[in-house]
Amino acid sequence: MTDEDDLTIASKRFRSRLILGTGKYSSPEVCKAALEASGTEIVTVAIRRLDLDNPDKQTELDYIDWSRYTILPNTAGCRTVEEAVFTARLGRELTGSAWVKLEVVPDPKYLLPDPIGTLEAARILLDEGFVVLPYIHADPILARRLEELGCATVMPLGSAIGSGQGILTLDEVKIIIEEAHVPVVVDAGLGAPSDAALAMEVGADAVLVNTAVALAHDPPLMAEAIKLGVEAGRKAYLAGRIPRKAYASASSPTEGVPAPRRREPVS
Repeated sequence: MTDEDDLTIASKRFRSRLILGTGKYSSPEVCKAALEASGTEIVTVAIRRLDLDNPDKQTELDYIDWSRYTILPNTAGCRTVEEAVFTARLGRELTGSAWVKLEVVPDPKYLLPDPIGTLEAARILLDEGFVVLPYIHADPILARRLEELGCATVMPLGSAIGSGQGILTLDEVKIIIEEAHVPVVVDAGLGAPSDAALAMEVGADAVLVNTAVALAHDPPLMAEAIKLGVEAGRKAYLAGRIPRKAYASASSPTEGVPAPRRREPVS
């Protein structure tokens, strides 16, 4: 990819269009290796799940090379607006970054984001100077409202968090991409490089992946595979795929090709 095709979020440019999470890895060493293999430049960390009561205990923040990655604190685990806003503020204090991946997820069974709570929390955080990247269901109307508020991206889910089901919301994601004037990041449910490639092929600006890498048999290898899926999907989008047709179309032209001679019967 050329510099002209960099991903830009809130005036900050990135060459990689893959954002990687840091949860669920078997060890910090495996997580670090996966980050390196992925080529990611943005790493998201769940602030609420860090053990902040034990200052001597190392957390994900201690294993990440801050000179190499942009740290994106997230509010995973927050069920209410108040919890999400508090956690975002805490993340800004810990990291010095005003960036936040906003998650308001009240239902512990299905883990679907609260659209009303997300909108309300985004409004509060934007007023406080945060760069807000909201995680949402694939709802084009909500995506538009969040963009109008001033969110730096919209992040529609492909399917349920951690499910690996791929993109079950493809039609809605396409509408969001068509209407958005901020980057669209497909987040949640991706399970394989083909899922990441599909998201990029239809015009998503980036994808965020965690479980598919962290719980793979070989996380660094899967991270590299998804990186390649993202790159292939982006190139396919830029190249422009052919339209789907109901009938076959010969790949070799027949116009101007001489007809075969009629074989005379043997006497």
